Amino acid sequence: MTTPMSATMYDDRICELGEGPLWHPERAALFWFDIMGKRLHCRGADGTEVWQFDAHASAAGWVDHDKLLIASETALTLFDLRDGSRVELIGLEADDPVTRSNDGRADPMGGFWIGTMGKQAQPGAGAIYRYFGGELRKLHSGITIPNAICFSADGRTAYFADTTTHRIMRQALDTSGWPSDAPQVHIDLTGEGLNPDGAVVDAEGCLWNAQWGASRIARYTPDGSFLSEHPVPARQPSCPAFGGEGASTLFATTATEDLSDPRAGEGCVFKVATGVNGRFEPRVVLEKA
Repeated sequence: MTTPMSATMYDDRICELGEGPLWHPERAALFWFDIMGKRLHCRGADGTEVWQFDAHASAAGWVDHDKLLIASETALTLFDLRDGSRVELIGLEADDPVTRSNDGRADPMGGFWIGTMGKQAQPGAGAIYRYFGGELRKLHSGITIPNAICFSADGRTAYFADTTTHRIMRQALDTSGWPSDAPQVHIDLTGEGLNPDGAVVDAEGCLWNAQWGASRIARYTPDGSFLSEHPVPARQPSCPAFGGEGASTLFATTATEDLSDPRAGEGCVFKVATGVNGRFEPRVVLEKA
């Protein structure tokens, strides 16, 4: 059982809805989004950067040293960090003005999963997709707030949640990373009234889940049993990501969204030295081998 560790400030730029933290292993830098501000932030050894978008963007995967795959409210786009140029790869509910992207993550096979949701969290307006080999395939529909998308190290299990159900699901995947069976309940938080937000899996196969409104990130065993909680000095932690040397630092985005009295630090990015090794995010593979 991990000992609860205190979170400290990593970046004090305030996001209304911080989301999608991604540690780029080749750049040794953390990227994350302010969805409502339509901005991509970065902090690394060389300092900070920020890019402004015209549409809500929420999640990314790294393609190579200089390029990210970015999910926005209308498309999956290849983004060049050197000059800010963008190439649209495929539309994402581009004809639906109601929805935007939300939580997403690369899978170990090189695919990219992304959830969509109503901009006002309209019930059942969203879905979860996988982009792989140039194909965007809808995996789950009728989703209200997609979150907790993450994967086992071998790529044979996916996890995800519709936050409004208070349950984190697991789903078996085939050798190409496509679902091979129906989802099953992995962690049921209904009895505790907890809201599962973003999640990530560490090197031991344990799932770390940011719990919106609970000021904590909780760690669960591979069988879904509770292990420990790690306090975050913000009421609305939104998503964790492992990074730093040996992927041993857990970063967490937070949000001020809908808070009438945001406190100092809320909306900022925090870091926790967990004493546990995580895993660096896999590269997104844009073309089939």
